[in-house]
Amino acid sequence: MNVVGPFGLSVWDESLEADVQAGLTAVEEALLEATKSDVPFITDTARHLVQAGGKRFRPMLVLLGAQFGDPYAPGVVPAAVVVELTHLATLYHDDVMDEADVRRGVPSANSRWGNSVAVLTGDFLFSRASHILAELGPEAVRVQAEAFARLVAGQILETVGPREGRDPLDHYLEVIAGKTSSLMAVSGRFGAMMSGADEDVVHILTQYGERIGAAFQLADDVLDIASDSHESGKTPGTDLREGIPTLPVLHVRRWYAQAGGRVSAEDERLVQLLDGDLTDETRHAEALKLLRAHPALEQARQDTLRYAAEARAALTPLPDIPAKASLAALCDMVVHRAG
Repeated sequence: MNVVGPFGLSVWDESLEADVQAGLTAVEEALLEATKSDVPFITDTARHLVQAGGKRFRPMLVLLGAQFGDPYAPGVVPAAVVVELTHLATLYHDDVMDEADVRRGVPSANSRWGNSVAVLTGDFLFSRASHILAELGPEAVRVQAEAFARLVAGQILETVGPREGRDPLDHYLEVIAGKTSSLMAVSGRFGAMMSGADEDVVHILTQYGERIGAAFQLADDVLDIASDSHESGKTPGTDLREGIPTLPVLHVRRWYAQAGGRVSAEDERLVQLLDGDLTDETRHAEALKLLRAHPALEQARQDTLRYAAEARAALTPLPDIPAKASLAALCDMVVHRAG
């Protein structure tokens, strides 16, 4: 069995493995070129997260999507670079808004150089993505612009919170659709578009990207509660400690509201903990233990599996080539990550 790309995606086809690995290498080289400036300081800040690594999941979706047309078409690698530059730019801005100290195992740009430099570096990356995009034609510009509008709207919705009377869980899923799924959908779409694939293939891979993007984010939510540090690569309950309302927590709150006060002492205690300060290690450990035993965690897991199943089902009409099997394998990986 061969392995290709991030996430240890397994495939059976050596030609596909070679194509994707070559494509990812070309993307990496182009990222370094795109983040080069005549001002050395800007080069340093712009390459900060590029050189810190990352999964390159979005470029990989572009490259796999291109397998349904001409994978060597000239627009494929530039499109993959565009989506990764856009993603990187949002990380610079996210870290400023979240006051994050670390990103990808290195000091965040804002903690190293300050908020102003981090925001401006994100803007620089957006400008470089736009410059490359302009060479890909007006349709590519339109697609990216629409996705970027969704991405920003998702970030704004997360910042302001649900409007009065809106179910916080429904609000959260809308946030994910904007912040995460929008760029994943463009990744699949660009791969098909730039390779000259049929329009129905473009539509299918767009829908696939939409669903697999949501599935991966929700799987992260489940992992934050359910996994140990060896399995997830980060400290369990990190989002919980920081007060980030992830899917299991939102299910607890919905369940509690619908119970109308008819809850056990453990459930009452869990909600009290969630409403309080979880930076205290004792309270955090207690909340994590109660969450792991709560039915809300299983509900969150089932939601994740549903999105993964929808992503896999979207692939059904595609021809049975190795790239289809690889995209389906990503759905299996979500199932594995979510337990």
